[in-house]
Amino acid sequence: MPDQFQTRATLSIVATPIGNLGDITLRALQTLKDADVIACEDTRVSAKLLAKYDIKKPLLIFHAQSGPQASRRILQLLGEGKQIALITDAGTPGISDPGSELVRAVRDQMGNEVRIEAIPGPAAVTAALSIAGVSGNDFLFMGFLPHKKGRLTAFKEIAASERTCIFYESPHRIEKALASLAELLPSEGDDAKGKAGQSRRIMVARELTKLHESFIEGTPSEVAKHFAEHKGEVRGEFVVIVTA
Repeated sequence: MPDQFQTRATLSIVATPIGNLGDITLRALQTLKDADVIACEDTRVSAKLLAKYDIKKPLLIFHAQSGPQASRRILQLLGEGKQIALITDAGTPGISDPGSELVRAVRDQMGNEVRIEAIPGPAAVTAALSIAGVSGNDFLFMGFLPHKKGRLTAFKEIAASERTCIFYESPHRIEKALASLAELLPSEGDDAKGKAGQSRRIMVARELTKLHESFIEGTPSEVAKHFAEHKGEVRGEFVVIVTA
């Protein structure tokens, strides 16, 4: 009996490696091979992944700055019954990424006419948490913190939280972020005490799954000092974990 979904347009949300190109699932590869069009964040980045696995498909740019025209084009292709695979430069679309907006638009405008499927895989937040040695049962993921307005409020929320907090940071702001945490989470004294009666600790995972992957752990002031003294490590992509 044929698959009931074969005659329907499909939007596949495909997770791709966060660094090491070997970290892709067999199902993700098959989905990319079967797609009529691959919507991607940056064609140059995606081309490297696709070339490694000898996948040749039309690429359509979709990212935060591509505007409504890109969404309309994807909706049009889905209306024609096409299979569209959505990928980002790294990780799972929709996690600190505008993929969720596209999914919402497809659900609102096309409803059951389109099958939306998840092709799960890597995400930097879960990769960092898996090697942190802290409980993953209850945590607050904050994505990228605001650049200006609301940034201090976000740090105060982290300081007041009784949950482990995780956020992404860029090399341009990582030192300022660590300085803010060191100020709001002093390394000694009652203000730094967590639920277990221990000082709050920070863990910074950098360049996960890549050649220069590193993991730094300590009090807020210790971690801030480390990066102040090792400027060569202030580059790449960062996941910051603040323990409860």
